[in-house]
Amino acid sequence: MAQGTTPIESPETEPGRDFTTVSGREVKPVYSESDVAPGDLEANLPLPGEYPFTRGIHPSMYRGKLWTMRQFAGMGTAEQTNERFRFLLSRGQTGLSTAFDNPTLYGWDSDHPLSEGEVGKTGVAMDSLQDMERLFDSIPLDQVSTSMTINAPAAWIFTMFLANAERRGIPFEKLRGTLQNDILKEYIAQKEWIFPPAPHMRIITDLFSFCAEHVPQWNTISISGYHIREAGATAAQELTFTLQDGFTYVEHALAAGMSIDDFAPRLSFFFNSHLDFFEEIAKLRAARRIWARHMKERYGAKNPRSWLCRFHVQTAGCSLTAQQPEVNIVRTALEALAGVLGGCQSLHTNSMDEALALPSDKAVEIALRTQQVIAFESGAANVADPLGGSYFIERLTRDLEDEAEAYFAQIEAMGGMIKAIEKGFPQQELTRAAYEYQRALSDKRKIIVGVNEFVNEDEELLIPILEIDESVEPDQIAAVKKLRESRDNIAVSRGLDALERAARTKDNLIPHLLDCSRAYATEGEITQTLIKVFGEFREQSFF
Repeated sequence: MAQGTTPIESPETEPGRDFTTVSGREVKPVYSESDVAPGDLEANLPLPGEYPFTRGIHPSMYRGKLWTMRQFAGMGTAEQTNERFRFLLSRGQTGLSTAFDNPTLYGWDSDHPLSEGEVGKTGVAMDSLQDMERLFDSIPLDQVSTSMTINAPAAWIFTMFLANAERRGIPFEKLRGTLQNDILKEYIAQKEWIFPPAPHMRIITDLFSFCAEHVPQWNTISISGYHIREAGATAAQELTFTLQDGFTYVEHALAAGMSIDDFAPRLSFFFNSHLDFFEEIAKLRAARRIWARHMKERYGAKNPRSWLCRFHVQTAGCSLTAQQPEVNIVRTALEALAGVLGGCQSLHTNSMDEALALPSDKAVEIALRTQQVIAFESGAANVADPLGGSYFIERLTRDLEDEAEAYFAQIEAMGGMIKAIEKGFPQQELTRAAYEYQRALSDKRKIIVGVNEFVNEDEELLIPILEIDESVEPDQIAAVKKLRESRDNIAVSRGLDALERAARTKDNLIPHLLDCSRAYATEGEITQTLIKVFGEFREQSFF
């Protein structure tokens, strides 16, 4: 303070205001040097591109290369989704991100009884290589990075993608993209599984091994905190359970005999960016630091690329409101900016109408333009980690890291993440956090504009809503039935029989899945073949 000056008195705290983060974390009115532990900045805040990568994984960050701009797309038939892909690429999108319908996510064909009413409704229907050919028709797969959001049947959907590239003469070595392929978060949050954990983990490690040799530019897993956060987790819980899932995949791959530096550089992550701006930035910085330290010191990785926590960010779907949907544009912009300032490598911005339906062309274009404004107009991409050194940001980063480490110790005491899932620990933690947040909304300690405050009683929905034509389902069912009649069914039977035999051994399953896909075996036929060997998973109830 300058000599001879006196502080201006500040008003008392406004009654009724909530001064906690979205996660319920208390924050002080101001942060200073005393909030940062002595030596903490020197130990954990080197330049971007330097271990432990708190400030980012690249020295120049976005000055060297902007993040990949993705918009999640998938609706109806493969042809309809292909049309949306082309629309987005024409508007400046730099990577594709594929959404599949619920039957596909569960491993069912479109004519399965449980698929009724769901075909093409929340994503694209994908029954066989035939649909994959239509989905990526005329799209340069060797030039565009492709992401596929699918988990339980991820390996055989991916082999359909590989078979399509092969038929088009595109070498596997040139394919770039990411397969979500994260089954542990399904048991925790999203609940779309097929088998018990052990066979799913085997298939995932088989894919690690296959891709390390044959598809070297492909991210074999996107370890996902996004759905954990959408299920009600706090920022610290999302951070903890996501990274603990990652450690579990590493341990299973090591147990399968793989060398850590052969597969770890292709591991990637997927985080949520919620509305608490500074908490989200701190969470992403903490994730990089924790992952780097554990990979180097705990698992002994020698390749610096194995230490990097590379991640995609998606703005928070659970923060979007059906009321006053245009306000969602503002929410998404803030969340996207947090993802950028947190150092993401890839970003999806939600559309304003997603609380009501799949996004319309206009809504998804505005969402993409939001990323482009941040990249080219805001100045946020000009400086690496511009908030680095902020007392508030550094304290939040440290607090989140410490909370995650305390959770890791709890989980290790239970016998690891799979044991913790079997005991219902992460599921119960999410339930409690979601309940506390809903209580805060009901009590108006937390405000959501247009929902529990600033409500328009005479509101009318004025934005157009995308509707999926009801002809999609019968047309898709007819197509898969026609495929079964026209393909070489002897080759299909041969491939499925070989897959079943391999599943009963320790053979890598990916070459057998690829053979089935080449023969136009359907997703459901592959799923049912593996169920014969692995069985199906039934979740316990936890209270």
